[in-house]
Amino acid sequence: MPELGVNLGFLIEESAQRLRRSGVADGRREARRILSDLANISMAELALSSCQTVDGSLTGKFERAIGRRCVGEPLAHVSGLCGFRQLTLVSDSRALIPRPETEGLVDLLLQRVQSGRVVDVGTGTGCIALSLAQEGHFEQVFGIDCSAGALHLARENVARTSLELTLVRSDLSGALGSETVDALVSNPPYLTEVEYRALEPSVLDWEPEEALVSGADGMDATMRLLGDGRRVVKPGGWLALEVDCCRAAIVAKHASELGWNDVSVHMDLFGRERYLLAKRSNTR
Repeated sequence: MPELGVNLGFLIEESAQRLRRSGVADGRREARRILSDLANISMAELALSSCQTVDGSLTGKFERAIGRRCVGEPLAHVSGLCGFRQLTLVSDSRALIPRPETEGLVDLLLQRVQSGRVVDVGTGTGCIALSLAQEGHFEQVFGIDCSAGALHLARENVARTSLELTLVRSDLSGALGSETVDALVSNPPYLTEVEYRALEPSVLDWEPEEALVSGADGMDATMRLLGDGRRVVKPGGWLALEVDCCRAAIVAKHASELGWNDVSVHMDLFGRERYLLAKRSNTR
């Protein structure tokens, strides 16, 4: 870092106090995380550099970022980066911030299929699709989204990770042909309008409504994926969905009624019914 400027330790501590006054519980950790991401250095390097100085350009950028966090903008948007499994991805208001609980959906699918072709419907940042491309042995991974902004963000993350991903703009799985993929995975919108309006401001004010709300009962996208999934998934292939924990049993019932086999509901890391797995029969 340059010799002249503001002392790094002082800058972090002053910013931590600003964050705490604005209601951020762990202000020091967040201040360090923001500076680490903005300066493109590790947290360990940051800890070893507390006596060094920060140049004016980075100081100004950091203080503006702290101001954004103080008014409630999510940490992932302020720092511009978010961790998901083994990846560090660009994150902003064009798509949902990747959540830790969604990581479990990747694990469940990889336990069942790791080869062939897989599609992530509603890819957003590309976090699920890119994790599958990195950790599986798939011939081709598709990421589909109806939002042009989300797809531009996913492209940035493809470039960032250097992983191979075929991105397609489409309303759910409509662009795919029949019996195209060996697995379909999705974290679709699954809230009602009432549930959406009750969310915390950190979500309500900063993340895209279209990625969260899905009809009067919150089930529109999920039901369409259950139905159309039987068209696009090959016989013997898998469907993996993140679902609302309050409606997991209803989704499982509908999946069975539509002819999916081996239907199962799985818990997330918080002990909530969060994932549905189902297999298309070899004959239907």
